[in-house]
Amino acid sequence: MLRMRAAALTTEQILSDDAQALIAAMQETMCAAPGVGLAAPQIGIPWQLAVIEDPAEFHASIPEADLEERERRHVPFHVIINPVIELLGDERREFFEGCLSVDGFSAIVPRARQVRVQCLNEKAEPQVIEASGWYARILQHEIDHLHGRLYIDRMYSRTFMTVENQIQFWKGKSIAEALSRLEAKS
Repeated sequence: MLRMRAAALTTEQILSDDAQALIAAMQETMCAAPGVGLAAPQIGIPWQLAVIEDPAEFHASIPEADLEERERRHVPFHVIINPVIELLGDERREFFEGCLSVDGFSAIVPRARQVRVQCLNEKAEPQVIEASGWYARILQHEIDHLHGRLYIDRMYSRTFMTVENQIQFWKGKSIAEALSRLEAKS
């Protein structure tokens, strides 16, 4: 399921009791994990639907300088359905990224700094989201899931490691230092 392109939903499907129950279950699962996003294919449902939330309490243990570098801010809970993403500008950012579907591992992944996403919400209403920084990264990650891609398809392969190793050896160090020392771009 993780490698298949998910199917777009109709308005009737979005408004169905099944879809609404799925959204509630996905929100609960994402929060319990804990994670900042969850796509339907991650739980075996081949639909173009994802839930996203980056609660402020997740930021409490992150140094202010790291939050600023990542442009990470609170993102309230919301649903994206049938998203179409546009990468804005040429600026890319590289950070460690993980995934609930590849649990316990992390790697440095380049992503666009800014995106625009056209989608539907849980009421089948059209939405346009413009995001930058960490929120743009979350959107790209979740939309990748809807197209059958994982972060490991985009990562610098030499940076792939366990989360324990990332914390032990790279916590508090810059991404530039990690890339340089791991020769990730070669």
